[in-house]
Amino acid sequence: MTVRVLVADDQEIVRTGLTIILNTQPGIEVVGGAGDGRQAVELARRLRPDVCLFDIRMPGMDGIEATRALAGPTVPEPLAVVVITTFDLDEYVYAALRAGARGFLLKEAGPDLLSQAVHAAANGDALIAPSVTTRLLKAFADADPAAPRQQPVEALTDREEQVLVAVARGRTNQEIADELYITLSTVKSHVTSLMTKLGVRNRVEVAMWAYETNRRRRHW
Repeated sequence: MTVRVLVADDQEIVRTGLTIILNTQPGIEVVGGAGDGRQAVELARRLRPDVCLFDIRMPGMDGIEATRALAGPTVPEPLAVVVITTFDLDEYVYAALRAGARGFLLKEAGPDLLSQAVHAAANGDALIAPSVTTRLLKAFADADPAAPRQQPVEALTDREEQVLVAVARGRTNQEIADELYITLSTVKSHVTSLMTKLGVRNRVEVAMWAYETNRRRRHW
């Protein structure tokens, strides 16, 4: 199955470069491009791509606003958004993930990582640039959250606690399966259960919950 991608960046040369790179990756097709956030939102709502790849700094409506419009907590049918930027700043990542992004990459990321992030987002997974994952997720523990995180109504099982910690460490489903000696389908079931119990929509929010409640510190 081909993953349909919308690329938004205000620099045409960057937008073209990303399009060329993505179109050469197996199972990925760029179906549209936009030069600003407002156009990106309009195109995304019309084309309904599997993944939106948005730059943060764009005129009119930036990538954070565009992400929130398409993937925010109030959006009934959110799209998968991966944010890509030149700027390695904690506040950008925090804002992007809060807005609903499923991934965060730096523009220096190579074709392989870019492809992985797109496929991960399309599959309901998430990928954050390895070079910044731990530092950026730690920011959630140190910053005041937008809303206090509550404990789950139904207690987590021991295995769910282990999966929770692994997700907070930025591990992929396959890596979690290998570390815990369980099947990939079992990992996916645990992640789905975690999202239900924690009242979150994706694994990025699972990781945020772990950091904001100091769960990661107690169980790591």
